[in-house]
Amino acid sequence: MGGIRPQRLTDVGRGGFGDTWRLPLRGSGGAELARVLGGGVVPGSMVLIGGDPGVGKSTLLLQVASMLADLSSSAPVVPGTQVNGLDDMTGDLELNVASVLYVSGEESIQQIGSRAERMGLAGNDNIFLFSATRLQDILAEIISMQPAAVIVDSIQTVYLDDVNGSAGSVSQVRECATALLHIAKRHDIPIFLVGHVTKSGDIAGPKVLEHIVDVVLYMEGEKHQSFRLIRGIKNRYGAIEEVGVFSMNEKGLEAVANPSALFLTHRDSSPGVSSAVTVQMEGTRPMLLEVQALCSPTQSKEGMPMRFPTGVSRDRFNLITAVLAKHARLKMHAVSIHTNVVGGMTMSEPANDLAIAVAIASSYYEQPIARDVVCIGEVGLGGELREVGRVEQRMLEAAKLGFNTFVVPATHALPTTSRLLGVRIIRCKHILEALKAVLGTGHSSASLAAPADMPQDPFFDEEETFDD
Repeated sequence: MGGIRPQRLTDVGRGGFGDTWRLPLRGSGGAELARVLGGGVVPGSMVLIGGDPGVGKSTLLLQVASMLADLSSSAPVVPGTQVNGLDDMTGDLELNVASVLYVSGEESIQQIGSRAERMGLAGNDNIFLFSATRLQDILAEIISMQPAAVIVDSIQTVYLDDVNGSAGSVSQVRECATALLHIAKRHDIPIFLVGHVTKSGDIAGPKVLEHIVDVVLYMEGEKHQSFRLIRGIKNRYGAIEEVGVFSMNEKGLEAVANPSALFLTHRDSSPGVSSAVTVQMEGTRPMLLEVQALCSPTQSKEGMPMRFPTGVSRDRFNLITAVLAKHARLKMHAVSIHTNVVGGMTMSEPANDLAIAVAIASSYYEQPIARDVVCIGEVGLGGELREVGRVEQRMLEAAKLGFNTFVVPATHALPTTSRLLGVRIIRCKHILEALKAVLGTGHSSASLAAPADMPQDPFFDEEETFDD
């Protein structure tokens, strides 16, 4: 145990734990990642990053290595922490943050160098590449170099000699992660681990791996889409469920300044599509999402109608269609329904229910929705609209992008901020009220009655209007 001794809590926190405690990540991309991490990289922390193969985990961490290697050679130190293996009770020592060790068990150093050259990072003298899988060798280099940070790509490729099983086995992953954790805490060196994922999307290895580390980030993105999401699943130093939005290009990952505008970019180019806009909370960030719907009549000889809820939870989708059939009298049994959340995003909270329901009804009746409408609310089994959290914050985000009509549950109080003056707020108690308020408000030559080739429905008649 050497010089490790118990310390008073008052001594440990004497210097405070503000922003200067964390290692900053520079640039817009660094700021976006730091947001997910809780403000920066905590010395001595261990961060696990998972994601599908090819999503960009190695690219991200090479950029992180460059950001940390670009820091000055002197950084503030919290009194009571370890600095280069020494106890600093006064905060007078300096931490050498001029080097980052990148350990790869999957790629050769030439492959990593080629990627760095493509990304414009090959000229950084403070990044050290080390191709190794034997953890004893890796630990020896960490202790010898005392780098500012360590990246291990990946935890499933390293092994310890005295542990049974091959690299990637449950016992090897657990023991290797534990050994790295001891080094991180003992020497106050942040360590980033890359974790493989299984077919079900979980990080491979024992579940205890996620308990060992301090932070778990998951990188998401469709292969045919340029944007990537980095989502916080666990964070001992900040809020969970925070999301960073990035765009992938040949230079690596770049932060997206306005994610909401990104996902609505081509909305005006397809006015005939039945779609609705909602605002989803990703951690503390409100994000506008568009859900499209398509209802197509099913002929009797075709059998059961199909359901394709892309980007929408199948359970929530089934609930919403059941409510529309029961309380809005849509003949769901006679149509196949497709939904799609634009940009490959996933709607993950009940506040999106109303937008999904409205989009489906819009396609069913071929009644368009005005382009400036945002629908926010949970749909209950009785067709009632239920209150959701942070409605005012959601509305403010939508108002920035020019949306000025909001359909919300009647239980929500009117906003108090002056920044929402002039917007129209439609408060509805039931799904029927919401449908009457928004269907037919867009530009279309369709009649108010259900089209001839769609199931006739008693919900609307020829004299029905949508004026409130």
